[in-house]
Amino acid sequence: MTSDSQATGRHVPDKAFHGLFPETRFVSFNRRQDRLLFFSIVDELVGKDDVVVDLGAGRDRFSEFGPHLDRISRLKQRCKRVIGVDVDPVVLTNQALHEAHVVSPGDRLPFPDASIDLIYSYAVLEHVDDPAALVDEIARVLKPGGWFCAWTPNKWGYVGIGARLVPNSMHARLLRTVQPQSRQQADVFPTRYRMNTLGTVRRLFGRRNFESFSFPYNAQPSYNLGRPLIARLWLLFMALAPAGMSQSLMVFERKRPALP
Repeated sequence: MTSDSQATGRHVPDKAFHGLFPETRFVSFNRRQDRLLFFSIVDELVGKDDVVVDLGAGRDRFSEFGPHLDRISRLKQRCKRVIGVDVDPVVLTNQALHEAHVVSPGDRLPFPDASIDLIYSYAVLEHVDDPAALVDEIARVLKPGGWFCAWTPNKWGYVGIGARLVPNSMHARLLRTVQPQSRQQADVFPTRYRMNTLGTVRRLFGRRNFESFSFPYNAQPSYNLGRPLIARLWLLFMALAPAGMSQSLMVFERKRPALP
Protein backbone atom coordinates (compact mmCIF):
# COMPACT_ATOMS: atom_id res chain seq x y z
CA MET A 1 0.00 0.00 0.00
CA THR A 2 1.41 3.40 -0.98
CA SER A 3 0.02 6.87 -1.57
CA ASP A 4 -0.31 6.17 -5.27
CA SER A 5 -4.11 6.57 -5.56
CA GLN A 6 -5.11 5.20 -8.91
CA ALA A 7 -8.50 5.50 -10.53
CA THR A 8 -9.75 2.64 -12.61
CA GLY A 9 -10.85 4.74 -15.55
CA ARG A 10 -10.78 8.41 -16.51
CA HIS A 11 -9.43 10.88 -13.99
CA VAL A 12 -11.96 11.92 -11.35
CA PRO A 13 -10.96 15.07 -9.41
CA ASP A 14 -10.56 14.66 -5.65
CA LYS A 15 -13.14 17.08 -4.27
CA ALA A 16 -11.32 17.12 -0.92
CA PHE A 17 -8.66 19.22 -2.63
CA HIS A 18 -10.92 21.94 -4.12
CA GLY A 19 -10.61 24.25 -1.12
CA LEU A 20 -6.92 23.50 -0.58
CA PHE A 21 -5.77 23.66 -4.19
CA PRO A 22 -8.17 25.83 -6.26
CA GLU A 23 -6.51 24.72 -9.50
CA THR A 24 -8.11 21.27 -9.08
CA ARG A 25 -11.47 22.84 -9.97
CA PHE A 26 -10.39 23.20 -13.58
CA VAL A 27 -7.26 21.03 -14.18
CA SER A 28 -6.51 17.42 -13.27
CA PHE A 29 -3.45 18.01 -11.06
CA ASN A 30 -2.46 20.11 -8.07
CA ARG A 31 0.70 22.08 -7.31
CA ARG A 32 1.95 19.66 -4.61
CA GLN A 33 1.30 16.43 -6.46
CA ASP A 34 4.21 14.03 -6.10
CA ARG A 35 3.90 12.81 -9.70
CA LEU A 36 4.05 16.39 -10.96
CA LEU A 37 7.37 17.15 -9.25
CA PHE A 38 8.90 13.72 -9.78
CA PHE A 39 8.24 13.44 -13.51
CA SER A 40 9.11 17.09 -14.10
CA ILE A 41 12.58 16.35 -12.72
CA VAL A 42 12.92 13.07 -14.61
CA ASP A 43 11.80 14.77 -17.81
CA GLU A 44 14.64 17.29 -17.54
CA LEU A 45 17.26 14.60 -16.85
CA VAL A 46 16.39 12.50 -19.91
CA GLY A 47 18.25 13.10 -23.18
CA LYS A 48 17.04 12.35 -26.70
CA ASP A 49 19.69 9.63 -27.22
CA ASP A 50 19.18 7.96 -23.83
CA VAL A 51 18.16 4.38 -23.15
CA VAL A 52 15.78 4.48 -20.18
CA VAL A 53 14.41 1.74 -17.92
CA ASP A 54 11.04 1.98 -16.14
CA LEU A 55 11.64 -0.32 -13.16
CA GLY A 56 8.29 -1.67 -12.02
CA ALA A 57 6.53 -0.30 -15.10
CA GLY A 58 3.31 -2.25 -14.66
CA ARG A 59 0.33 -1.22 -16.77
CA ASP A 60 0.18 2.09 -18.66
CA ARG A 61 -1.22 3.81 -15.58
CA PHE A 62 -0.45 7.52 -15.78
CA SER A 63 -2.89 8.23 -18.61
CA GLU A 64 -5.57 7.95 -15.92
CA PHE A 65 -4.42 11.12 -14.15
CA GLY A 66 -5.13 13.69 -16.84
CA PRO A 67 -3.35 15.00 -19.95
CA HIS A 68 -0.51 16.95 -18.32
CA LEU A 69 0.70 14.18 -16.03
CA ASP A 70 0.27 11.72 -18.88
CA ARG A 71 2.42 13.88 -21.13
CA ILE A 72 5.33 14.47 -18.75
CA SER A 73 5.43 10.84 -17.58
CA ARG A 74 5.67 9.42 -21.11
CA LEU A 75 9.30 9.40 -22.22
CA LYS A 76 8.78 7.21 -25.29
CA GLN A 77 8.87 10.11 -27.75
CA ARG A 78 11.68 12.00 -25.97
CA CYS A 79 14.47 9.44 -25.74
CA LYS A 80 15.97 6.66 -27.82
CA ARG A 81 14.32 3.75 -26.02
CA VAL A 82 12.13 3.07 -22.97
CA ILE A 83 12.30 -0.45 -21.56
CA GLY A 84 9.88 -1.69 -18.91
CA VAL A 85 10.72 -4.31 -16.28
CA ASP A 86 8.21 -5.81 -13.85
CA VAL A 87 7.39 -9.00 -11.97
CA ASP A 88 3.79 -8.66 -13.22
CA PRO A 89 3.16 -9.92 -16.80
CA VAL A 90 0.75 -6.98 -17.25
CA VAL A 91 3.85 -4.97 -18.23
CA LEU A 92 3.68 -6.70 -21.62
CA THR A 93 0.52 -4.69 -22.36
CA ASN A 94 2.10 -1.30 -21.52
CA GLN A 95 1.90 0.89 -24.64
CA ALA A 96 4.19 3.57 -23.14
CA LEU A 97 7.21 1.29 -23.66
CA HIS A 98 9.33 0.30 -26.63
CA GLU A 99 9.90 -3.13 -25.07
CA ALA A 100 9.07 -4.97 -21.84
CA HIS A 101 10.57 -7.76 -19.74
CA VAL A 102 8.96 -9.91 -17.07
CA VAL A 103 11.35 -10.92 -14.28
CA SER A 104 11.07 -12.90 -11.07
CA PRO A 105 11.85 -11.27 -7.71
CA GLY A 106 15.60 -11.37 -7.14
CA ASP A 107 16.46 -11.83 -10.84
CA ARG A 108 19.27 -9.84 -12.36
CA LEU A 109 18.18 -6.99 -14.61
CA PRO A 110 18.15 -8.20 -18.24
CA PHE A 111 20.72 -5.67 -19.50
CA PRO A 112 24.46 -5.65 -20.15
CA ASP A 113 26.84 -3.81 -17.85
CA ALA A 114 26.92 -0.01 -18.25
CA SER A 115 24.23 0.01 -20.95
CA ILE A 116 21.49 2.22 -19.42
CA ASP A 117 21.45 6.02 -19.14
CA LEU A 118 18.60 6.43 -16.64
CA ILE A 119 16.39 4.18 -14.50
CA TYR A 120 13.21 5.51 -12.95
CA SER A 121 10.82 3.85 -10.56
CA TYR A 122 7.52 5.10 -9.14
CA ALA A 123 5.96 3.53 -6.01
CA VAL A 124 8.17 0.44 -6.18
CA LEU A 125 11.00 0.69 -3.60
CA GLU A 126 8.61 0.01 -0.73
CA HIS A 127 8.05 -3.49 -2.18
CA VAL A 128 11.74 -4.51 -2.46
CA ASP A 129 12.82 -7.58 -0.47
CA ASP A 130 16.60 -7.26 -0.93
CA PRO A 131 17.63 -3.60 -1.29
CA ALA A 132 21.38 -4.26 -1.45
CA ALA A 133 20.97 -6.70 -4.34
CA LEU A 134 18.74 -4.25 -6.23
CA VAL A 135 21.22 -1.40 -5.80
CA ASP A 136 24.04 -3.67 -6.97
CA GLU A 137 22.09 -4.38 -10.16
CA ILE A 138 21.26 -0.71 -10.70
CA ALA A 139 24.94 0.16 -10.30
CA ARG A 140 25.92 -2.62 -12.71
CA VAL A 141 23.66 -1.63 -15.61
CA LEU A 142 23.88 2.17 -15.33
CA LYS A 143 26.51 3.99 -17.35
CA PRO A 144 28.96 6.21 -15.44
CA GLY A 145 27.10 9.49 -14.94
CA GLY A 146 23.73 7.71 -15.22
CA TRP A 147 20.77 8.44 -12.96
CA PHE A 148 18.53 6.37 -10.72
CA CYS A 149 15.28 8.24 -9.96
CA ALA A 150 12.49 7.01 -7.70
CA TRP A 151 9.47 8.14 -5.73
CA THR A 152 8.55 6.08 -2.69
CA PRO A 153 6.76 6.60 0.65
CA ASN A 154 8.97 7.46 3.62
CA LYS A 155 9.07 4.66 6.19
CA TRP A 156 8.43 7.16 9.00
CA GLY A 157 5.82 9.27 7.23
CA TYR A 158 2.16 8.73 8.10
CA VAL A 159 1.62 6.69 4.92
CA GLY A 160 4.55 4.40 5.67
CA ILE A 161 3.62 3.97 9.32
CA GLY A 162 0.02 3.18 8.41
CA ALA A 163 1.04 0.68 5.76
CA ARG A 164 3.29 -1.18 8.18
CA LEU A 165 0.64 -1.30 10.91
CA VAL A 166 -1.90 -2.91 8.58
CA PRO A 167 -1.30 -6.51 7.42
CA ASN A 168 -0.56 -6.79 3.70
CA SER A 169 -3.62 -8.97 3.24
CA MET A 170 -5.83 -6.02 4.22
CA HIS A 171 -4.20 -3.29 2.11
CA ALA A 172 -6.53 -3.51 -0.89
CA ARG A 173 -9.67 -3.41 1.29
CA LEU A 174 -8.35 -0.49 3.35
CA LEU A 175 -7.40 1.49 0.23
CA ARG A 176 -10.98 1.32 -1.01
CA THR A 177 -12.12 2.85 2.30
CA VAL A 178 -9.55 5.57 3.00
CA GLN A 179 -8.89 6.55 -0.61
CA PRO A 180 -12.07 6.32 -2.71
CA GLN A 181 -10.06 6.70 -5.94
CA SER A 182 -7.71 3.84 -5.03
CA ARG A 183 -6.08 1.62 -7.60
CA GLN A 184 -7.31 -1.67 -8.91
CA GLN A 185 -6.88 -4.55 -6.45
CA ALA A 186 -4.58 -6.26 -8.98
CA ASP A 187 -2.12 -3.37 -8.59
CA VAL A 188 -1.74 -3.67 -4.80
CA PHE A 189 1.41 -5.58 -3.84
CA PRO A 190 2.93 -6.55 -0.46
CA THR A 191 5.05 -3.82 1.12
CA ARG A 192 8.43 -4.28 2.86
CA TYR A 193 9.79 -0.76 3.59
CA ARG A 194 13.39 -2.00 3.74
CA MET A 195 14.94 0.94 1.89
CA ASN A 196 12.54 3.75 2.70
CA THR A 197 14.49 6.25 4.76
CA LEU A 198 16.78 8.93 3.37
CA GLY A 199 19.70 7.58 5.38
CA THR A 200 19.21 4.04 4.08
CA VAL A 201 19.00 5.24 0.47
CA ARG A 202 22.17 7.30 0.79
CA ARG A 203 24.04 4.46 2.50
CA LEU A 204 23.01 1.83 -0.08
CA PHE A 205 23.93 3.97 -3.07
CA GLY A 206 26.93 5.61 -1.40
CA ARG A 207 28.73 2.30 -1.07
CA ARG A 208 28.42 1.90 -4.85
CA ASN A 209 29.94 5.32 -5.51
CA PHE A 210 26.79 7.31 -6.23
CA GLU A 211 26.36 11.02 -5.64
CA SER A 212 23.14 11.69 -3.73
CA PHE A 213 20.59 14.37 -4.61
CA SER A 214 17.70 12.67 -2.78
CA PHE A 215 15.35 14.59 -0.49
CA PRO A 216 12.16 14.16 1.60
CA TYR A 217 8.91 15.59 0.24
CA ASN A 218 5.42 16.34 1.55
CA ALA A 219 2.93 16.08 -1.30
CA GLN A 220 -0.86 16.33 -1.41
CA PRO A 221 -2.57 14.77 1.65
CA SER A 222 -3.20 11.12 0.82
CA TYR A 223 -5.80 8.89 2.49
CA ASN A 224 -8.28 11.64 3.26
CA LEU A 225 -11.50 9.59 2.87
CA GLY A 226 -12.55 12.21 0.30
CA ARG A 227 -13.17 14.68 3.18
CA PRO A 228 -11.68 18.21 3.14
CA LEU A 229 -11.32 18.33 6.94
CA ILE A 230 -9.17 15.19 7.01
CA ALA A 231 -7.10 16.52 4.11
CA ARG A 232 -6.49 19.73 6.08
CA LEU A 233 -5.50 17.78 9.19
CA TRP A 234 -2.95 15.77 7.19
CA LEU A 235 -1.53 19.02 5.75
CA LEU A 236 -1.19 20.41 9.28
CA PHE A 237 0.51 17.23 10.48
CA MET A 238 2.99 17.36 7.59
CA ALA A 239 3.74 21.02 8.27
CA LEU A 240 4.52 20.34 11.95
CA ALA A 241 6.31 16.99 11.64
CA PRO A 242 10.13 16.91 11.41
CA ALA A 243 11.80 16.21 8.05
CA GLY A 244 12.44 12.61 9.08
CA MET A 245 8.67 12.07 9.13
CA SER A 246 8.01 13.58 5.70
CA GLN A 247 5.36 11.82 3.68
CA SER A 248 7.61 10.58 0.88
CA LEU A 249 11.12 10.41 -0.57
CA MET A 250 12.30 11.78 -3.89
CA VAL A 251 15.28 9.58 -4.74
CA PHE A 252 17.80 10.98 -7.22
CA GLU A 253 21.14 9.16 -7.19
CA ARG A 254 23.81 9.70 -9.85
CA LYS A 255 26.49 7.13 -10.58
CA ARG A 256 29.79 8.97 -10.46
CA PRO A 257 31.66 9.21 -13.76
CA ALA A 258 34.71 6.99 -14.10
CA LEU A 259 37.99 8.61 -13.12
CA PRO A 260 40.26 9.51 -16.08
